[in-house]
Amino acid sequence: MSSPGEYYLSLPPIIRAYGTACLAVTTVCSLQLLHPAYIALIYEDVFYRLQVWRLFTSFFFLGKFSINFGIRLLMIARYGVQLEQATFDRRTADFLWMMIFGGLTLLGLSAIPFLWNPFLGISLVFMLLYVWSREFPNAQINMYGLVTFKAFYLPWTMLALDVIFGSPILPDLLGIIAGHLYYFLTVLHPLSTGRTYLKTPRWVYPFTLLPSVVVLYISNNSSQEFE
Repeated sequence: MSSPGEYYLSLPPIIRAYGTACLAVTTVCSLQLLHPAYIALIYEDVFYRLQVWRLFTSFFFLGKFSINFGIRLLMIARYGVQLEQATFDRRTADFLWMMIFGGLTLLGLSAIPFLWNPFLGISLVFMLLYVWSREFPNAQINMYGLVTFKAFYLPWTMLALDVIFGSPILPDLLGIIAGHLYYFLTVLHPLSTGRTYLKTPRWVYPFTLLPSVVVLYISNNSSQEFE
């Protein structure tokens, strides 16, 4: 068994960075060191008060500490990790572009008044879940030891559970829309027409090095403190 630190360092860079950001922001908000209203997606504040950070910070809040927060974090750790390690193996820039494209799509959808959502973290996680379910459609999912079904149906099962337990379903639906749009443009449409319209831009590639540099810096400083 590896230590928690070794497990953390073994995670792929993009998911490791995103999961860390989500955990950090949620912890700070849960400890009431920062009010969620300061990081929510409010377009009036973005355009009229130039609070541009809201376009980014809204993706890192998964709700205060709760069972639902734990489930979303586990979804990142399981499905996001498998996507980056398997489907996007040695294609870190493509994986990062998928998340950027998903974020831009969610921002566009939230600009529609009846689809507006102040926090888009759950939607981005649900997008990862949807893309994973399309990439591994025949994987077997065991839900709480009660029922087993194919991974293709997992997003819809999670959506149904939110309906049953009275949780908001708009974040789930936004994630499904963003995930399907990405999968359609990168897989379904190229298969049917032979043309690919959504390619990873060159400017994305340098950003793939940032998570590894940050983790290397932290690990080096931590090792020096214990020497």
